[in-house]
Amino acid sequence: MTTMTEASVREFKMPDVGEGLTEAEILKWYVQPGDTVTDGQVVCEVETAKAAVELPIPYDGVVRELRFPEGTTVDVGTAIIAVDVAGGAAPADVPEAPAQAAEEETEPQGRQPVLVGYGVAQTSTKRRPRKGADVPRQEPAAQALQSELNGHGPAAAVEVAATRPLAKPPVRKLAKDLGVDLATVTPTGPDGIITREDVHAAVAAPAAEPVPQAAPAAPAAAPAPAAPVTFDTGRETRIPVKGVRKATAAAMVGSAFTAPHVTEFVTVDVTRTMKLVEELKADKEFAGLRVNPLLLISKALLVAIKRNPDVNASWDEANQEIVQKHYVNLGIAAATPRGLIVPNIKDAHARTLPQLAEALGELVSTAREGKTTPAAMQGGTVTITNVGVFGVDTGTPILNPGESAILAVGAIKLQPWVHKGKVKPRQVTTLALSFDHRLVDGELGSKVLADVAAILEQPKRLITWA
Repeated sequence: MTTMTEASVREFKMPDVGEGLTEAEILKWYVQPGDTVTDGQVVCEVETAKAAVELPIPYDGVVRELRFPEGTTVDVGTAIIAVDVAGGAAPADVPEAPAQAAEEETEPQGRQPVLVGYGVAQTSTKRRPRKGADVPRQEPAAQALQSELNGHGPAAAVEVAATRPLAKPPVRKLAKDLGVDLATVTPTGPDGIITREDVHAAVAAPAAEPVPQAAPAAPAAAPAPAAPVTFDTGRETRIPVKGVRKATAAAMVGSAFTAPHVTEFVTVDVTRTMKLVEELKADKEFAGLRVNPLLLISKALLVAIKRNPDVNASWDEANQEIVQKHYVNLGIAAATPRGLIVPNIKDAHARTLPQLAEALGELVSTAREGKTTPAAMQGGTVTITNVGVFGVDTGTPILNPGESAILAVGAIKLQPWVHKGKVKPRQVTTLALSFDHRLVDGELGSKVLADVAAILEQPKRLITWA
C-alpha cells in the first residue's frame, strides 16, 4: 500500500458514527481512484455494531487511493481513503520501498507510532514499516514503545516487552471478556501487536496438555502449527458473527446475566381495540398514516407508564442508583436483513396519537430500508416487541441494556371468550411484560401490565386516563 506524502493529499479516517463504537465494516465503495468528489458526497457505506451508515467526504478533490477493500472491518480512526484536494491526477504506480524511505526521511521528530488510548511516547522513534515494504523490522523501537506504554524507563524495555503484550484497548477488552490471557496469544499484527483475530484464534485453539517442568538440554523446537479446522461445506454454512448481530448477541448475553428478569402474562379481549383501529383508518385526521393495533398498544403502554412512572427507569450499577426518566423514548423491535434492531421514538410520551402514528410509520420504513442511524437506537427507556406478526402467542423478552421493561405482544386471534355471561368469538391476545426485578417489584410490574390490558379491553380509557 503506497503512503501519500504530498501536502495536497488528505486522508479521511473511519469516524465513530455511534457513541462508543470501535470499528466498522466497509460494505460498499461508491467511488474509485481517479473519481472527482465534492464536500458532502457519500463515498462509502459501512456497517457498525448498530446500523448501516453512509459516510460523506468532508472536502473536494480527486480520489487517489481506497485503503481497504469491501468487506474489511476497520478500526475507528484508521484512514480509509486518500483524496488529492488540489485536484491532481493519481500518480503512476511506484515501488513501495522508495516511498517508505521518503516517508521516514520526512517524519517529524515529535511524532511516534502509539496504540490508541495510551498517549504518545516521549522518546523519538521512527514510524514502523508498512506491510510489504522490504525494510528491516525496528525491534529496538518496538521495545522502547512497549516500555513507554507501561510506564518503565528505557533500561527495562526488553523486560517489559516480554511481560506485557502489545494490544489495543478494544482487543484487551475482548480478551478479558473471553477469558484469554494475552501473554499466551501469538501476535500476527505489525510490530508484534495482537489483533482481534489472534484472540479468537486463541479461543478456538485446543488447550495444550501440561508439560512436566524440566531443565531443557537444548533450545526447544518451535511448536508445529495446529491443523486447520475443517467442516463439510456441503452440509454446513459458516456465517461470521459481526455488525448488528454481533452487538445484539453481546447485549442480550449481558442483559440476561446482569438484570434479574421477571416476566408476567395476561390474556386480554381486544375486540374493541380492533374496532377502534378500523374507525381510525377512516378518520380524516389519520389519512396517509399507518394505523394498526401496534399504534394503540404503544399508546396504551405510554398511558400505563404515565400512571406508574417508576417503571420508566434504569439501574446505575457504578453509582448504585436508580435513574428515573421523566421522558419516554419508546423502542420498537424491528427485524431487518442485518438482524434485530431497536430504534426508538424520542419523547413518545409527548406525542398525540396522530403524531405517534407518523413516527411509527417512519421508524418501520427506515428500518426496512436499512437506513436506521445509530442515534435512533440510543437512549431508549422502554421497548415493545411484536412477536404476534409471526403468529406467535407470546414470549419472554429479554430487556435491552439500560432499560427496565419490555412488552411482548402476541398474535391477535379469534377465540371463544366469555363476554357478558355468554361464550362468544372475540379477538384475543396475550401480553408478556419482562422487567428488571432490581428496581421493579411484582406490584409495580403487575400494575403496568394490568393498565395496558385494561386500556386495550376498553380503549375509551385512553381518553380518561391519558
